[in-house]
Amino acid sequence: MVGASYAAMSPQTPNKHSVERKSTARLQDARTVRKIVKIDEHICLAFAGLTADARVLVNRARVEAQSYRLTLDEKVTVDYITRYIAGVQQKYTQSGGVRPFGISTLIVGFNPDGSPALYQTDPSGTFSAWKANAIGRNSKTIREFLEKQYVESSGRDTIKLAIRALMETVEASSKNIEVAVMEPGGLRILGDAELDALVAEVEADKAAAEAAKRGGAGQQQAAS
Repeated sequence: MVGASYAAMSPQTPNKHSVERKSTARLQDARTVRKIVKIDEHICLAFAGLTADARVLVNRARVEAQSYRLTLDEKVTVDYITRYIAGVQQKYTQSGGVRPFGISTLIVGFNPDGSPALYQTDPSGTFSAWKANAIGRNSKTIREFLEKQYVESSGRDTIKLAIRALMETVEASSKNIEVAVMEPGGLRILGDAELDALVAEVEADKAAAEAAKRGGAGQQQAAS
């Protein structure tokens, strides 16, 4: 799938989306180039692939979420909206005169009971639930990193893990990555200053770990 890298995690507290920020033209308004969007006040979606295809699919998902709320007088569940999105994607693989949607998605949010959830869908209409996952360019490298490093965490530690995952494939800074946190109160996109501070923390932690590792190796050699 053509696109940047996207990582998401679903711990016991707010869900995190982190993405490699797509470069924009010098005169282009970067606010109009978003690959993390809200489906409802408690669910958001990140996509890798064709932006025009994503716009159509996101609009249909938003209408379905509002229809669900109007009909049943309650918020749509993450599982339901994922099944709806995957169903639309699958339908377009077998209908005449249309082509499949050229996007993969990561859908995160909170169910009405407050439990967090993370799902992935692909152009074939397949969907699955995850604790942490990545899509887009270099997603295999990021997923392998998450498989080795993922632990149940919350808050700042989870955000730093998402940043560390993206740092496997891209130079981390507010110019290159974007982090969004889906909280019970809604979607929050981290500002440049906060993001740069977190990146500095991650780099300091990494440097300290490497120094401790070198120190431990030196002590072993001295003892031998």
